[in-house]
Amino acid sequence: MANIKSAKKRINVIAKKTALNKARKSQVKTAIRKFEESLVAGNKEEAMNNFRSAEKKIYQVAAKGTMHKNAAARKVSKLAKKLNTIAG
Repeated sequence: MANIKSAKKRINVIAKKTALNKARKSQVKTAIRKFEESLVAGNKEEAMNNFRSAEKKIYQVAAKGTMHKNAAARKVSKLAKKLNTIAG
């Protein structure tokens, strides 16, 4: 355990940021899972809506710094490719 006051504060800040990042990653995973479930069900309209919401959530998380912007773009691209298989 830290003895210095500023180090104790940093421990609290890190704990808060870790919890926030964990929650954001969970939200992204949930959005992706919903999209993939709608793909498996074969529902194009629902898949499109879920894709849009997943894309938005992924880019929001990237903007906050939880995920790298290139990783976010890669994930969205992968989802778009899956969407195009059902749409095409």
